[in-house]
Amino acid sequence: MTRPLFSLTVVAILTIGSALPLAAQQRAPAVGNTQTNSASRVVLDNSTRILATLESRRAEFRRNPSALNSFINTEFNQLFDRDYSARLVLGQHQRAASDAEIRQFADAMAESLMKTYGTALLDFNTSLRVRVRSETALPGGRGVRVSTELVRSGGAPVPVDYLLRQVGGQWKLFDVMVEGVSYVQNFRNQLATPLAQRGIRTVTSELRSGRVQVDVK
Repeated sequence: MTRPLFSLTVVAILTIGSALPLAAQQRAPAVGNTQTNSASRVVLDNSTRILATLESRRAEFRRNPSALNSFINTEFNQLFDRDYSARLVLGQHQRAASDAEIRQFADAMAESLMKTYGTALLDFNTSLRVRVRSETALPGGRGVRVSTELVRSGGAPVPVDYLLRQVGGQWKLFDVMVEGVSYVQNFRNQLATPLAQRGIRTVTSELRSGRVQVDVK
């Protein structure tokens, strides 16, 4: 995956950054010719809103990086299920970790992603249309997969899948797959050895300091 395409992961996470209350989601109408339910409507409505915001505030964000950081953090925090996503990344390494250590690791993982790729949003082509293709249940009642395409002018559509689960009456995002490459799996593959060798506390510190980074695949 190229760096510009990996920045789609950041965009994909942000595009559903504001969760709708469950009752409102359940009243959502069909999207296009495909009958979709609440999770799909969350993806579609918020992706449209965020892409429009990025376009309208691009000049402001270039002048004021702190405004961009605030925007990213606000949107990212509202829906992304950091702790659950972090547990999936940690795998067996979570067994010896406390809840506090997992939360700190989750925060460091998100900070690393945004620090590395957040500014790529300023160069991102927001002239896109999001098309929901399907929504399917994940095995074991773990949530749903909303499969979408980012439709580009003059280019092939980019497949983006969102994995969400219900937490406290809202849909929470815990993984994004861009062209089949999983955000969670990418972190898990690259952090497995450092975690085994140095443990969660050290890797958390290294993520925050930038001494450890998850590279583009």
